[in-house]
Amino acid sequence: MLPGQILLFIDPQKTQRFHVKHPGVDQHSGTALDGGTPLAREIAELTRRRQAIAADQLPKPDKTRVLTISNQKGGVGKTTTAVNLAAALARQGAKVLVIDLDPQGNASTALGVEHRAETASVYDVIVSDVPLADVVQKSPEFGSLFCVPATIHLAGAEIELVSLVAREQRLRRALDLYLAEMDEPYHYVFIDCPPSLGLLTINAFVAAREVLIPIQCEYYALEGLSQLLKSIELIEKHLNPDLTVSTILLTMYDSRTNLANQVAQDVRDHFPDQVLETLIPRSVRVSEAPSYGQSVISYDLNSAGSLSYLEAAAEIARRGAPQTGDTQ
Repeated sequence: MLPGQILLFIDPQKTQRFHVKHPGVDQHSGTALDGGTPLAREIAELTRRRQAIAADQLPKPDKTRVLTISNQKGGVGKTTTAVNLAAALARQGAKVLVIDLDPQGNASTALGVEHRAETASVYDVIVSDVPLADVVQKSPEFGSLFCVPATIHLAGAEIELVSLVAREQRLRRALDLYLAEMDEPYHYVFIDCPPSLGLLTINAFVAAREVLIPIQCEYYALEGLSQLLKSIELIEKHLNPDLTVSTILLTMYDSRTNLANQVAQDVRDHFPDQVLETLIPRSVRVSEAPSYGQSVISYDLNSAGSLSYLEAAAEIARRGAPQTGDTQ
């Protein structure tokens, strides 16, 4: 032994056994403790929600519901909402059509349909009077989910529509004719709008019967909402008396911030009948899904974002379902 070294002898008969305790787990039985950790509580809650959704049977509307998803502010989740609500309803057995009216074509990308420049699209329908049936594509997501794609040509449609006859009603006429000729009409039609109040959005308002407004749970999202509601009121008065704001969906919700909670409460106070109970949280999975050409429903069914859109779709379905005692 070298100078300065210490030789340590350990008696194996006297050594103590050390155990690393796992939070949320009973050390004697090995079973998880109820609500032992925030993660355990979150997993339990997600499991409960999944089971409730799996056991749920959604009612179907008596006639096609046409909803325009609009908000002139960008980045509030319009396309994400359109795609994921459509996929959620299609997964539950509804027949759903998404009309991509945004020149960026993000809804077409998320639903995995072809939308290159030479593809027949909604541009040909509203500018060249091509029948809607000729441009509808089936989404690979679900067998009952379809999409009318948008191409880059739609970027110039605002200018081209100015000189056309009945420029505000071109999408409605094409859609009404298409639905009237179908043997098995769609249960839902979602129209994804660009972030503006131009002629494309006006065409969407005229074609729809309901408006769904996604609102981001941040301060700036509330600015301009009154302008949007005034525009909808003008459309209702002059072009489409059947139009109504039926649904408001709170998106990108972060429960950790006081601002998100305050915005959510303010919106509920002003629109108690329109705001859905379901909140769409900020979710990495929701953001990732479009890069794979999928909705979050098919990309990660068990994620919190997916479950939230499934719950929101169920609320929308029940709100439009015929009630007991309704007259036909």
